[in-house]
Amino acid sequence: MNLHEYQAKELLSSFGVAIQKGYVAENIDQAVEAYNKIKSDSKSDIAIVKAQIHAGGRGKGGGVKLVKNLDNLKEVSGDILGMMLKTPQTPGGMEGPGKLVRKILIAEDAYAPDFDACKEFYVSILMDRDRKCNVIIYSTEGGMDIEKVAEETPHLVHKEYIDPSVGLQGFQTRKIAFNLGLSGQSFKEMTKFIAKLYTAFVKSDASLFEINPTLLTGDERVIAVDSKVSIDDNALFRHPNLEAQRDTDEEDPTEVEAKSYGLNFVNLDGNVGCMVNGAGLAMATMDIIKLSGGEPANFLDVGGTADAARVEQAFRIILRDPAVKAILINIFGGIVRCDRVAQGVVDAYKNMGDEIKVPIIVRLQGTNADIAKDIIDNSGLKVHSATLLQEAADLVKEVISA
Repeated sequence: MNLHEYQAKELLSSFGVAIQKGYVAENIDQAVEAYNKIKSDSKSDIAIVKAQIHAGGRGKGGGVKLVKNLDNLKEVSGDILGMMLKTPQTPGGMEGPGKLVRKILIAEDAYAPDFDACKEFYVSILMDRDRKCNVIIYSTEGGMDIEKVAEETPHLVHKEYIDPSVGLQGFQTRKIAFNLGLSGQSFKEMTKFIAKLYTAFVKSDASLFEINPTLLTGDERVIAVDSKVSIDDNALFRHPNLEAQRDTDEEDPTEVEAKSYGLNFVNLDGNVGCMVNGAGLAMATMDIIKLSGGEPANFLDVGGTADAARVEQAFRIILRDPAVKAILINIFGGIVRCDRVAQGVVDAYKNMGDEIKVPIIVRLQGTNADIAKDIIDNSGLKVHSATLLQEAADLVKEVISA
């Protein structure tokens, strides 16, 4: 689950991480109120207006602006609120439709009063799955696309791996500060910043922290000027306060709907819809589709209660994708009986009538698989049944080539 910048900074601040102060607004009146608070706190007329969407590169699309007075603030806030912001990370990139800006963050000018004395760094924390540990990635080249830095000057990107059995050690925070070229008070501030940031990462069950830029101010403070935070969905039951901050307007509406029905669904770019029970089997099914010459259009796990109602909802969600040329249903009857799934497929098919215009391949194995095959074969519907994975793959290849 992704957080907005203002939410991420609230989370960081709760763990003692220094942040760029700011207030969120959803309309001009709230923006004015936020600006007056920032002006009072910072003793400056200058503030930053930041669009709040789940995408990076907002400045490139005009979603981050500096304002110098109240009239300027009203004008800029009016321009950004309600705009369809296009960035390199929104769907379709700069050529896509963009994302609707519903909220803005009015933030202090963290670079004042001495812009030239400030330094920007890149700091992120994520999991290295190959090494089975967390890793802190950092660079002196903050405020830039880290992918570009890694490609053009890889020696400027450093990694510090954290042994999960002992956690982050003091010598590691000092090593990071040293590699960033710091000394004196700024060295001490960076070690404190990294330690608090890592504590926040672990205790919030995050999968990603990206602070770009991490700013060293002219008076040698280290603060998070921007922040991208993703929380592990599997751990949200431990963090109801974070789950309550989920912004479904920023998520794929089909995936949000699927979640409401208890379906695990992820949109992909292929032409063969998948309906499977179990994440591992779903991954294997996607491999089979690719080996048969097709491309999976989605990941869809119906779970262990694939009754007629759930199967019907899964059908409707898959068929919303106009690129789908066929649907492969691959069920292993362990917890759920195959005959129950087969009857669910038949009932859903009959309920939907002419809505289903693509071939359906059903492969059922496990408890009552023979009964399930009879139900499918004798249904009178245009449903292809298979017993083996290879049979299912051959049928997929046949129908998408027709």
